[in-house]
Order: sequence, then C-alpha cells, then structure tokens
Amino acid sequence: MVKYIPLKKLKLILFLFAFWSLSSLSAMNHHTYQVEGDTILPPVFLIGEFENQYNELITDYETLLFTVCDFDMDVAFSKWQSMLKEMDSFAKANNLDLDGVKVWLNVFLKPNGEITHLAYYLKPMSKNIETLELSAFFKEFIKDYRFPLLAQGNYSHYGTASFPVHPIRNNKSVNSDGGAQISSGQYK
Repeated sequence: MVKYIPLKKLKLILFLFAFWSLSSLSAMNHHTYQVEGDTILPPVFLIGEFENQYNELITDYETLLFTVCDFDMDVAFSKWQSMLKEMDSFAKANNLDLDGVKVWLNVFLKPNGEITHLAYYLKPMSKNIETLELSAFFKEFIKDYRFPLLAQGNYSHYGTASFPVHPIRNNKSVNSDGGAQISSGQYK
C-alpha cells in the first residue's frame, strides 16, 4: 500500500527546503574570501595570487584613500608616507634591511585604520628579497599597526613604496603630529 503525503505537509517541506537553500546561498555570498576548498585568503599575499578573491576584496573596499581624505592629495600622500615610514622603522627594529626594496602595494583598511589585507608585488628594479620573508614582515607589521585616519566605512589604497622612505619636502604641514584624523569622506 502506497502512503501519500498530505498536500499541506508537502508544501511545508518544499517551503523549508527552499528557505534552507536560499539561506545557504546567502551565507555563501557573505564575503569570506574563500579560495577553492577550505583555504581562506591570507592577510598578506602577492598580487596575482587569489585573483577572484582579490577582485571581490577590491569591490568590498571600493572607497579610496583619496576620497576618505576629502579629495585632498596632500593629506592622502602624508598619511600614506606616514605608514611607509612606520614600516621602514618596524623593519629596522626587526633587523630587516628593506633599503632598495620597491613594491606596488594595495592596502585594505577598516574604518578604524586596521589593515585587513595587504597585497603586494615587487617592482622590476627592486632589490632582491625573498617573498616569503617580505610576506612574513608585512604580516607582522599589520597585526598591530593602525593607519592614522578614521573613516565611515572600509577603504583602500593602491600605491608604491620605495625604501628607505625619505621625508616629504613641502611647505605644508598636514597633521604633523601623525595622529588620527576623522574624515567626512563622501560615501554612497
């Protein structure tokens, strides 16, 4: 004898299955920056690795440092230079010689200035340095460093760095104490 499932129970089962499926999709869409398998995007990586996750990261951190600095190039440059000087000092304190290293950097920041990810690539004329050593250095640096700019949302900056970092030569003094500055940056 064949037992039939009542229509109400069948509708409930279908509804619960559809709800579960949509919940799973929603959870998958919540940006975890996962690589194929169970590997999570590392906080420091080479530009060109993890391409899909890197592109997703760029989308999630689409506000630029220049925008957060209210489109003031001097302020943005000063803040960027401040971070590079801190990197240079941190390297010296940890007996790492960065002199001659030239890199492209893409830094992803939370509103409080915490660096969540740092992607980099050595420039062709850079001094030779092992990428494992440089990645380990960047990973240690971003653990405790806070970028000296508070914002209303996530932001990023793509720029270059050449070590050693030289002082800025201009007549303006942009937040010379290096302290955090709250931005009224424009957001959508």
